[in-house]
Amino acid sequence: MPIYHTLGKIPPKRHTIFKKPNGNLYYEQLFGTIGFDGMSSLMYHTHRPTMVKGVINTVDVNPKIAVQKNMSARLLKGMEVKPKDDFLESRELVLVNNDVLIGLAAPRKSLKSYFYKNADADELLFIHQGSGKLRTLLGNISFEYGDYLVIPRGTIYQIDFDTEDNRLLYAESHHPIYTPKKYRNWFGQLLEHAPFCERDYKLPEELETYDETGEFIIKVKKEGMLHEIVYASHPFDVVGWDGYNYPYGFSIHNFEPITGRIHQPPPVHQTFETSTFVVCSFCPRLYDYHPQSIPAPYNHSNIDSDEVLYYVDGDFMSRNNIEKGHITLHPGGIPHGPHPGAYERSIGQKETQELAVMIDTFKPLKITENALKLDDGKYFQSWLEN
Repeated sequence: MPIYHTLGKIPPKRHTIFKKPNGNLYYEQLFGTIGFDGMSSLMYHTHRPTMVKGVINTVDVNPKIAVQKNMSARLLKGMEVKPKDDFLESRELVLVNNDVLIGLAAPRKSLKSYFYKNADADELLFIHQGSGKLRTLLGNISFEYGDYLVIPRGTIYQIDFDTEDNRLLYAESHHPIYTPKKYRNWFGQLLEHAPFCERDYKLPEELETYDETGEFIIKVKKEGMLHEIVYASHPFDVVGWDGYNYPYGFSIHNFEPITGRIHQPPPVHQTFETSTFVVCSFCPRLYDYHPQSIPAPYNHSNIDSDEVLYYVDGDFMSRNNIEKGHITLHPGGIPHGPHPGAYERSIGQKETQELAVMIDTFKPLKITENALKLDDGKYFQSWLEN
C-alpha cells in the first residue's frame, strides 16, 4: 500500500547517527519486501533486534490434505469451527495451495504470553465477530466487526480481543497483498473511480515502546514450521519509524459498490490483489436499473480460477439455504451460477443487503482434513431442479 506514514521519533536523515538521551545509539533496521525493490519502512530500535538467546521448540503446522485434486463444489459450515483459547491453535486451515492458505479461527483469548511473526506470508484477517486491538512493533490498530487487517510478512504482533466471542476468516499469502492496480495511478494514489480511498484506511497509531531485556518468546512461522525463538529484548522497542511497509485496516463497510444498468461482473467488487489471487467485497448496494435487467449473476465458468465465497451477513441473493459463516467453493472447470429460483426472484428487486468476502485463486485449491469436518457433503447437487 504505497502511502507514506511515520510514527514516533526519527532522525532527519536516513542511516545517520541517532542517539538515545543517555548518549548511546538507537539501532536502525530496514523492514522491506522483494529484496530492496519492494515497499519498506525504516525502524529505530532501543536494543539490537538480532539478539537471539535460543530456539526452544519447533512444531510442524503444515495443513493435512484430504483431497489433493478437487472437482466438486463444496459448502463448509464455518460456524462449526470449535472455539479455542490460544490465537494460533484456534486457526484451522481449510483450503490451500502453494500461493495462499485460507482458514477460519475462533480464538477466545487475547495473544499475550508470546509474540507472533509470519515469515512466509502476508496475512489478511477478516473480523466476522469481535473487536479489539492489533498490537505490532509498528503501532496499534483498533478493529471491529467487518474490518480487514493486512499484516505484511515479518511483522511481529500480538492481538487483544474485547470478548471471548470472536470469529475470523484469514488468508496467508505467499505473495504481497496490494490494492488493485486498476484503481491506482502510476504514483500509487487511488483514483477517483475507485470504490474506496486512502481516508478509509486504519493506519497504525499508539506506538508502544518498551526498553526491557530478559526472555521474550516470538513464535515464527517459516516453511510450514512454527519455531519458538527466545529474544533478549522486548520486540516492541521501536522508538520511531517511517516508510511504506506496515500493517493497516480497512472496513468492508467503507467499500462503495460500483453499480450499473445491467449486472456488473465480480471484478468491480475487487478490494485486494496479489499475483496469484484476488479478494472481493460484496456489500449492500442498489441493483441494476435497466428496465429489463436480471440482478442475479449469470451462469459463468470458472476455467482459470477456484472461487471461494465467505458469507458474512444478510441474504445472499444468488444462493438458497446459505447462512452466515458458510464457505462455498466453486472449483475451476465447471460452471456455476444462481440456485434454482434465485434468477427469477431477483427480477424487479431494487437492492440487496448481502455482505460477503470472495477469494478467487488462479491455481486449484486442496481440501484439508479440517474442511471435510465442516463439509455438508451435498452442496454440489444444490442446482438440481425438483
